[in-house]
Amino acid sequence: MTKKIEITDDMIQQIANDAVREAQRKSLENGIPNSHTKNGVLYFQLPDATITMENPFESGELKERLEALTK
Repeated sequence: MTKKIEITDDMIQQIANDAVREAQRKSLENGIPNSHTKNGVLYFQLPDATITMENPFESGELKERLEALTK
């Protein structure tokens, strides 16, 4: 006999939330900032937990890494 599991919207939302948090954690562990928007303003969370509006991909090491990946 097969047991049927009812999947609710809350369960799907929880799975999605967990996946996003895991992806954010892995990004920071690998030195990649997370980006967020609030009221249409873009913010970056850096691996050292700093929050900034300066795009870290426009200069420095992250710019070089991005350029190497997109060549």
